[in-house]
Amino acid sequence: MEQTLWSHLPLLVRSASKDSVEDILQALWRTRKTGLDDTDRETIRNMLQLPDESDLDPLLVCLRILMRRCVYEDVSKEEIHKLFPEEVLPELRRLLTLLLLKFQKNWQEEVMMKDQVTVPQSNTVARSMAEQEVEPSQPVAGVNLKHQTNTQPQVGE
Repeated sequence: MEQTLWSHLPLLVRSASKDSVEDILQALWRTRKTGLDDTDRETIRNMLQLPDESDLDPLLVCLRILMRRCVYEDVSKEEIHKLFPEEVLPELRRLLTLLLLKFQKNWQEEVMMKDQVTVPQSNTVARSMAEQEVEPSQPVAGVNLKHQTNTQPQVGE
C-alpha cells in the first residue's frame, strides 16, 4: 500500500513554492487530531493546482505518515532520508527532508508537553478520588498506572 502512496508525493512539485509545501505540513500538524476541514482541504488543493479531490487524500496520508515517523520514531538528521523510497524524486526528497528537520524538534516538544500534561491530570483524578470519603459497603475500583520503559529489567525486579 505504501508503494502507491509514495507515487502521490510528486504532486507537491505543483506547488508554487517551498513556502506552500511548508504551509501544507503546518496545516497537517495543526489538524492532526481533528483532520482538515473543508476550507483547509480546498486551500491545499488550490496550492497544488489539483483538479480532482481524489488525488488529495493519498498525498495527505503519505505526508502524515512521514510526519509521524519523523516525530514519534525520533529519526535523526542523518537517517531522515531513509524515510523515502528510491522512486521519490531527489529534489522532492531534499525539500521534504529540510522541512521535516525544520519542524521535527518543535513537533516533538509539543508531543512531550502534551504527554507531561496528561499524566499529572490522571494522577490528580486518582488522588482526588482516593481522598473522597467512601463508605465501606460501596464497591471501589482502583487504577494502577505502571510506567513502562524500553530498558532491560534489573536482576531481582
